[in-house]
Amino acid sequence: MVAPAQNLKINGERLWDSLMQMARIGPGVAGGNNRQTLTDADAEGRALFRKWCEEAGCSMGLDQMGNMFARREGSDPDALPVYVGSHLDTQPTGGKYDGVLGVLGGLEILRTLNDTGIRTRHPIVVTNWTNEEGTRFAPAMLASGVFAGIHTQDWAYAREDAEGKRFGDELRRIGWCGEEEVGAREMRAFFELHIEQGPILEAEGRDIGVVTHGQGLSWTQVTITGKDAHTGSTPMPMRRNAGLGMARVLEKVEEIALSHAPHAVGAAGHIDVYPNSRNVIPGKAVFTVDFRSPDLSVIEDMEARLRIEAQAICDGMGLDVAFEKVGGFDPVAFDKGCVTAVRDAAERLGYSHMNLISGAGHDACWINRVAPTAMVMCPCVDGLSHNEAEEISPEWAAAGANVLFHAVVETAEIVG
Repeated sequence: MVAPAQNLKINGERLWDSLMQMARIGPGVAGGNNRQTLTDADAEGRALFRKWCEEAGCSMGLDQMGNMFARREGSDPDALPVYVGSHLDTQPTGGKYDGVLGVLGGLEILRTLNDTGIRTRHPIVVTNWTNEEGTRFAPAMLASGVFAGIHTQDWAYAREDAEGKRFGDELRRIGWCGEEEVGAREMRAFFELHIEQGPILEAEGRDIGVVTHGQGLSWTQVTITGKDAHTGSTPMPMRRNAGLGMARVLEKVEEIALSHAPHAVGAAGHIDVYPNSRNVIPGKAVFTVDFRSPDLSVIEDMEARLRIEAQAICDGMGLDVAFEKVGGFDPVAFDKGCVTAVRDAAERLGYSHMNLISGAGHDACWINRVAPTAMVMCPCVDGLSHNEAEEISPEWAAAGANVLFHAVVETAEIVG
C-alpha cells in the first residue's frame, strides 16, 4: 500500500472550527455539552453533520438504529470501504471532544482528500454511532453492539430511559430511524480517533496513543429494597434502610477493586435513591457497579464477589437485593495490521507516541468483532473527561487527526 506523502496533513483550523460549531448544539451549563442520545439536541447535531457531509460530496446512509454513514466513493465500486468514526452524543455533563473529535476528524479526512484531489481505491465511510454513552439508554455502545450482533434490535428498541421512554420510540420521534438493516455493511477496516480520557499521554509528554487493547467492562445494576419510613419516629433497630445497605455495598466495591490493583477499577456512577425525601428513610436504592480490567478472569472474580458480598450484607440487614447485568464486554485486542498502520503513521509524521490500553469502552470495541479495527488517541488536560471542563488543544486535535488521516488513507489505497 502507498502511504500518503509525509507533508500531507489535515486542515487543523477547519477541524477546530467544526468542533466549536458542533459544541454550540446542546450546550451544558459550564462550558461543555448536554447532547444526550435521541434528544432534540442530538437530532440537531446529526442534521449539522449530514449538512457538512453532503457539502463534502458524500452520500448519507442511515440504518434502523440511527447509525449514520457518510460515504466518499472509491475508484473500485467492488472494494470494501474503510470506515472511520465515533459518536456525537454526550454525557449529561459532557465535554466538547469526547466522541465528537472522532466523527469530525473522520469528516476532515474527506475534506482534505477533496482539497488535494486524492482518490482512493476503497471508499471511505465516516460513521456516527448512536448511543455510545449509554447514559440515557443503557448499555453503552448500544447501536454498535447491535451492528456487531451483540444485542438484538428488538431488545435495543425496548430499552427505557429514567422516564420510561423507549429507545425505538424516541429514535422515530426525532426522525433519525433509517430503513437499512443493521449490520449489513462489510468493512475492510475501522479506525476510531478519541481523546484518551485518562492522564497517561499528557503525563508522559506524548502526542499520540497507539491503542493496542481495550479494558473489559462489566455493569451490574443492583436494586436494594427495604422499607420507606419516617426518619424521626422510626427506632434505629426497626429500620430497613436501603440507602445504608447501598453504602455498605459500595465500600465492598472499593475493597474488591483494590484487591486487584493496579489495573482493575470499580465504582458506582449511576445512583437513584427512593423516595429521595429529606425525612423519609430510603426504601429502595438502585445503582450500577462499573468494574473494569484488561484481564477477563479478574472481571469475572469481581462480578462474583460483588454478588456474594452484597447478598450477605443485605441478608444481615433484612433487605432484599437483586442483580441485573446491564452492560459489558470482554477485554479487546485490536487488529495488529491496523495498529501497525497507526504506529507507522505517527512515526512517519514525527509525532511522539506510545502504546496504550484504553480504560474506557468505545464503539471500536464492538466493531473489532466484525472487522479489523484500531484506535488513535490524543491527550486531554489532566485526563479529565465526562466532565464539562474536559479540554484538549488544537495541536493535539490536529496531531490525532493527522495520524488518523494517514492510517485510513493508506488502508484505503491511494490511486495513481
